[in-house]
Amino acid sequence: MIEKVINVLLVEDDEVDVINVKRAFKKVNITHPIYLASNGLEALAMLRSNDGKLPSIPTERRLILLDLNMPKMGGIEFLQELRSDPKLHITPVVVMTTSNHDQDRVEAYNLNVAGYILKPVTFNSFVEMMAILNKYWILCEIP
Repeated sequence: MIEKVINVLLVEDDEVDVINVKRAFKKVNITHPIYLASNGLEALAMLRSNDGKLPSIPTERRLILLDLNMPKMGGIEFLQELRSDPKLHITPVVVMTTSNHDQDRVEAYNLNVAGYILKPVTFNSFVEMMAILNKYWILCEIP
């Protein structure tokens, strides 16, 4: 099976978590490009074309890994904006957060996230999670 490229947008303001995701990708040989945004506003700007310029991230086969607790525009607010945009609303989103609040989980699923994952405490657990996510997305047909 030929693995198709998935353009991964990591929306995360915690530098340690960004490093962990990159390290985990490398450790399990995930070669998909990772684009970084530190908050929802930055992520939306990267996903949209502005002033005739193409988006920073290729428009096909996108996947967003989203933290909820961020400055400027948090994850839930970002999801609301993403889902209300006709050009972006079908983009798959997996929430990766430390928030174990039922309200956050319910709001995220109401905004059609593909998954809600609590960030693992140990790096080895983080690696396992990334490997499982990668296998899942390889099997999915992302537009």
